[in-house]
Amino acid sequence: MGKRLKQQRRGKGSSTFRAKGKGIKASYVSLNEKQRNDLLQGQVIDLVKESGRNSVLALISFEDGSTNYIVAAEGLSVGQNIAFGKNASVAIGNVLPLERIPEGCPIFDIEIVPGDGGKLVKGSGVYALLVTKGKKAAHVKLPSGKTVELNLASRATIGCSAGGGRKEKPMLKAGTKFHLMASKSRSYLSARGVAKNAVDHPFGGSQHHAGKSKSTARNAPPGRKVGNIASKRTGRRKK
Repeated sequence: MGKRLKQQRRGKGSSTFRAKGKGIKASYVSLNEKQRNDLLQGQVIDLVKESGRNSVLALISFEDGSTNYIVAAEGLSVGQNIAFGKNASVAIGNVLPLERIPEGCPIFDIEIVPGDGGKLVKGSGVYALLVTKGKKAAHVKLPSGKTVELNLASRATIGCSAGGGRKEKPMLKAGTKFHLMASKSRSYLSARGVAKNAVDHPFGGSQHHAGKSKSTARNAPPGRKVGNIASKRTGRRKK
């Protein structure tokens, strides 16, 4: 009897395939009356790189004595003062509601619902553009090119997220790439199904071809749900 497929083993959710080291919660402080009506001052006391995350985090110490981690902006430094709230200035690293940000301004770490802590555009070296603002909503163009409509009270950070040069550094060797993918719990360097033995994969066998159609049903059992799942068509498209 062959072993279970990798997607079955990963689906179990055990620590073997779990992302390592991503334990810091990076979100905005709770939206309070001080931020709605004025501003909350803070200072960057540390910049942190977490192994399971691409973006750099900034540890902020606020005037009320609390501390919080947020996604750092490009150019932010230890000791720099930043502000959260309606009356904060439009400067790199400050967090303002969309209604107070000028059109065309680059932003990141954007809230979908006011007070959710920031959900959109949190990767390293990315930013969105505030395209237009109306009376009821703001239109933001995401890095993917998609434009979304958001609440004017949703908060966002001014600037571009830190770590934009991450992809410019070459891996140089396979081991570096392997450890990077392992920290994110992503599948890397896996053999093709047709190259495996018949007991290890539905496409396995001696002649390096599937031996059957690669299309499979949407509700197929886990041991067979490989290949083109619920495909409408396969093959090259005729001109």
